[in-house]
Parts: sequence; structure tokens; C-alpha cells
Amino acid sequence: MPTFSASPTPFRGLWIPLVTPFHDGAVDHPALTKLTKTLADQGIAGFVACGSTGEAAALDKAEQLAVLETALGASQGLPVVMGLSGYHLGHTLEWVHTLAQYPLAGLLVPAPHYIRPSQEGLLQWFRTLADASAAPLIVYDIPYRTGATLATDTLLALAEHPRIRAIKDCGGNIAKTQALIADGRLAVLAGEDAQMFATLALGGDGAIAASAHWQAPRFVELMELLRAGHLPEARRVWQTLLPWIETCFAEPNPAPLKAALAHAGWMRNELRAPMMAASATLAQRLQTLLGLNLR
Repeated sequence: MPTFSASPTPFRGLWIPLVTPFHDGAVDHPALTKLTKTLADQGIAGFVACGSTGEAAALDKAEQLAVLETALGASQGLPVVMGLSGYHLGHTLEWVHTLAQYPLAGLLVPAPHYIRPSQEGLLQWFRTLADASAAPLIVYDIPYRTGATLATDTLLALAEHPRIRAIKDCGGNIAKTQALIADGRLAVLAGEDAQMFATLALGGDGAIAASAHWQAPRFVELMELLRAGHLPEARRVWQTLLPWIETCFAEPNPAPLKAALAHAGWMRNELRAPMMAASATLAQRLQTLLGLNLR
């Protein structure tokens, strides 16, 4: 395994959940390296490898480790979080132990999908993984993917664990978001790009935002303006970004994003089944929207 140096940082600011480029069915590591190095110079806080944007469910374990190693090697010292998911606790624990060999800033962990456990079962799931992990956990609250809803009281109970430090908030419940921000023990990262402005304006810590692959410095500027309380200027930046964000999620992620990055020449427009490339109509919308400004 390559040697990497760890660079732990707080879970705040803009994190990019990296897409996984493909070339004729295989992971395109040169394209991933170039993409990661380019984004690392744009003021972001760090990266997430093998999240849902990275099509992790379509990668085998060896491919996931190779993607992680490429991201770590190209991150220019920025911290890297690794996504993992599952529903078999024993197998998931084995994967946590494997990932302990790497200098990770954290693990991004959702509820076990398909099973829909009780709140007590969810507490046990996250606490058991956190006990076994060398890196802190980011709870990935995304009920529309897992089928399991994490109650506010459950999240507040998880915040007591010393290695559960943040939440990627895709729950769509503004009252829960506000409660977690007010509690202050978990860093609250917006996980739905369209909810980023609201979460940050309420006092959230940052975002894990797929759409920020494009114009990352503008997203960073938005966060800095909101953190400084400059709402009128932040609104103007947000209004320029919103059409792109909406188009980026007009079809299942990461298809629109990969179409845009392919248009910019960063990678091939290739996904793994059952994910499909963006429709021709949407691809044309993206090209019209981005024009020559895509870098």
C-alpha cells in the first residue's frame, strides 16, 4: 500500500464528493488524479471518495481501495473522507478495519439500507461502527436512499459518541437541521446542494456538494460570505449558482455532472449500469448553461 501523510481538519467548509471517471469500463485513474489535483487548488476543504456521486455501489472492493489511494495521492494534502455502506454488520466491520490502514479524515456512513431498523437498531449500528473505526464518523442521513429515517433524538444520542463528529444532512427536515445546529456537537454539512444556502445561513458548518465540481471557488465564496454575515452579497452569488445546481440534479446524479465534465474535456461521459448517461436534451441544456465558462 502506498504511504500517505494524514492531514486531519475539522468538518467544515466545502467538501467535494468525487465522481469516479471510467474509460472503457475501467476506472480512469489519470482522469481522477487530474480532477482531484485541479479541485485541490480551488479553496475547498477536502474530498469524499466512493460516495454515491462516485458510483461506489458499482465498484468492487479492490476498485474502491484503488480510487481511495488515487484520491489520497492527488489531494495535495487536503483531507479525504471515505464513503462506505452496507447492511451486514459483520461485513461492514471488516471493511472498517481494512480502511483503518489509511490516513482518513473520516468515514461517511449511512444507515443500513433495505432493512429499515428501529431507532435502537440504528443507534447500535452507528455506535458499533464508530467503536471499531480509527477515523471519526460522518453520519449520512439520507432516508430516500436507505429507507431509514434517523430521528432527531437518535442523532443527538449519537453525538455523545467521541468518534461520531458530523452529519451529512440529506433528511429534508429543517427542524431537525436547526436542532442539530443549535446543539452544536455534530458538524452539520448540507448534503442536498439546493439546501446549502439555508443550512449555512442557519449556522451550519459547510456542505458536501457534488455540483461544486464546477466553479468551486464560487461555492467557497458563498460560504465565506454567509459565514461573515454578508447576506445580500451571498444571495447574489447563490442566484448565479442555482440554475447550475438545479440542472445538475435534473436527472439522477452523477449523470448530469459527468456530462458537464466530459463537455469540459476532463473525462469520458461514461457511467456504470444501471446508471445511464444524461439524456441528449439535458446534455444540450448543460452545454448552453455552461458555455465557455466551464473550467
